[in-house]
Amino acid sequence: MSRIKKFFELKKNRILNVYCTAGYPGLSSTLEVMKSLQQNGADLIELGMPYSDPLADGPVIQASSSKALMNGMTIELLFEQLKGFRDSIHVPVVLMGYMNPVLQYGFPEFCQSAREAGIDGLILPDLPVYEYETEYGEIIRRNGLDFIFLVTPETPEERIRTLDSLSSGFLYAVSSSSTTGSDHNMTDVGAYLQRLRDMKLKNPVLVGFGIGDRKSFDAACAYANGAIIGSAYIKTLEHAQDIEKATASFLKNILNR
Repeated sequence: MSRIKKFFELKKNRILNVYCTAGYPGLSSTLEVMKSLQQNGADLIELGMPYSDPLADGPVIQASSSKALMNGMTIELLFEQLKGFRDSIHVPVVLMGYMNPVLQYGFPEFCQSAREAGIDGLILPDLPVYEYETEYGEIIRRNGLDFIFLVTPETPEERIRTLDSLSSGFLYAVSSSSTTGSDHNMTDVGAYLQRLRDMKLKNPVLVGFGIGDRKSFDAACAYANGAIIGSAYIKTLEHAQDIEKATASFLKNILNR
């Protein structure tokens, strides 16, 4: 049983997954940010691999990716930084990124490196279902990694069920067909999330895009198992003088601790 699945069996609701960009705000910030997230209440960590053309990311995360790339972050360096991270990081960690740099690294080699580092799962929004089923899914499973697909309010029910059947760990419910960081009224997407709940899907559902404060987190948790916060936290890091203190303050406001 994967670390993610074990976690969801222990905690089923109000799960907070926080996105951070590897190599941001500084090249050597990755583990410091991850430790601060774990220490201050994040249940899962979604670690973004910076890429020059991130299709699903809004301007805030795009800017963080650009800064990380300028800092010198690469997939090779990221895996170097992650060596031994399981000595101090115990929450599930998912790598989020795009196929182009992963293919340049070598897909089998990438999955092996992720497994050896202690990574639990992958989110690759531009990996098509057909290619997953015919080529890449077997490599991912062979390395013991969960794979998380994304669904949107426009995704037909039949395709949602297909993506749910192929996903493991959790299903990523995009709150609207937009990029990350866009502002949404979570009550407006309640019908969509209720529809997902009524489908009694195999996987837990986490809601992402537009979650950035306690109100939107609470609204998402009313319909799903939890939520994913990205852009709002990246904004916090952008101006942080102290990563630990900034993270503690940010998550305290989200979790009402």
